[in-house]
Amino acid sequence: MELVVGRVAKSHGVRGELVVEVRTDEPEARFAVGNTLRGRLPRDKQVRDFTIESAREHSGRLLVFVAGVQDRTAADALRGLLFFVNSEDLPPSADPDEYYDHELEGLTVQLTDGTLVGTVREVLHSAAGELLSVQAAEDKREILIPFVTAIVPTVSIADRLVVIDPPEGLLDPE
Repeated sequence: MELVVGRVAKSHGVRGELVVEVRTDEPEARFAVGNTLRGRLPRDKQVRDFTIESAREHSGRLLVFVAGVQDRTAADALRGLLFFVNSEDLPPSADPDEYYDHELEGLTVQLTDGTLVGTVREVLHSAAGELLSVQAAEDKREILIPFVTAIVPTVSIADRLVVIDPPEGLLDPE
């Protein structure tokens, strides 16, 4: 499975530097000098390899030089490009309480008493923290569940299960 680690927002300067919006918890590892990332423009099937020549933080984004992009015109042509890695190439997390988004997607969600709630569709990252977007089993509506220990006490990747203990009203449709 392809996991997006960054998106080219625009060019920076005239020498081909790219402004990259980071979409990974480990930008220093993913965008390390010498690493090769796969990249694809939106609505394009062609995948290219990009070797990182330099990366530095600037205003909450990364400024990145990649091999073969040496001027503003070439950099502008990459606007919207998604950098990605293959999930099979990622090492398991060293922390048992940390998960990759793709590991949570598709897991069954149930209450502490075993009542089925639904299925995790995606993990949303917001300024307030992570949310599990759950498709309700009964009416297929979306339920947003804060991904915090107080509400999500148990996650078992092996059992493909998320157990939640929601506060009153969180699961109400209105």
